Parts: sequence; structure tokens; C-alpha cells
Amino acid sequence: MRNMQFYFLCLNARWIMSKALMAAASLYNDQRFLSKSELRIYKNKIRRQRIVRRQRVTLALVIAMILFAMIFVVSTLVSDAASDDYTPEYKYYGSITVGVGDTLWDIASDNISWSHYDTVEDYISEICSINHVEEEEIFAGDNLVIPYYSTEFK
Repeated sequence: MRNMQFYFLCLNARWIMSKALMAAASLYNDQRFLSKSELRIYKNKIRRQRIVRRQRVTLALVIAMILFAMIFVVSTLVSDAASDDYTPEYKYYGSITVGVGDTLWDIASDNISWSHYDTVEDYISEICSINHVEEEEIFAGDNLVIPYYSTEFK
């Protein structure tokens, strides 16, 4: 009986209340005024929402674990580990004397290790950096320190 009175009150109020008042009133739905079936429907709705939320979280965790496993497997397969036939090369520095008519380009071309430098310019840049000189500042009789690589450990 009480539910019916509330229902008719809401129907009558709908004609009297504005849309804003109806929206405000709908925020204050009280479970005391719901019937058993309405309460069961409401609780089932909440339960279904929790189940869906739990399923989404579980799905997200499974996807994250699969991605982590894939990244781990790929990173171990494409590792930078040395192979069995790898022989290490050690970097050393030697000194040479610039001869008459020698250019830094000639010296670099004769001594470059292509497995460690992409271009002759890179090697020349390192020689200039080590000796604190510019390319145009070398003269016959100057001593230059040049890097070289060897598989022999000294």
C-alpha cells in the first residue's frame, strides 16, 4: 500500500514538478520505497556491474601478462650477447710522425679500422679530438696519437 501511495505521489508530482526538480528528486531514490522485485532487480544490476568490472580487470591483466611475456621472449631472442666465435678487440693508441706531403686524410685512410668507424671523417674527428688539433694544423714532423684496434691483449 505504501509503495502505491509513493507511486501515485510521483505521478502527481510529475505534473507539478519541473524537469530540474524531477532530476533532483531522482537522485534521492530511497530503497525503502522499492518493492521486493524492484530491490532484487536493483541488486542484480549492481551484481552484474561488478561482474563486468571484474571481467574487464581480469582481461586487462591477462593482456598485460601476455604482452610482458612477448616482450621478454623477443628481447631474449634479439639480445646483444656475443656469439661463441666472438673475439674481442681492444683499443690502443699509437704515435706516428707526419711526413712531408702527408695529410690527415692519408694517415686516417692507412690506419682506419672499418669495423669500428663508419667513415674516414669519423676517424679523423677522433684523431683531431685526441690531439687537440684542427685538420689544417698538422705539419711535417708533428707527432700524432692515433687509435687502433687489436685482438691481442697487451
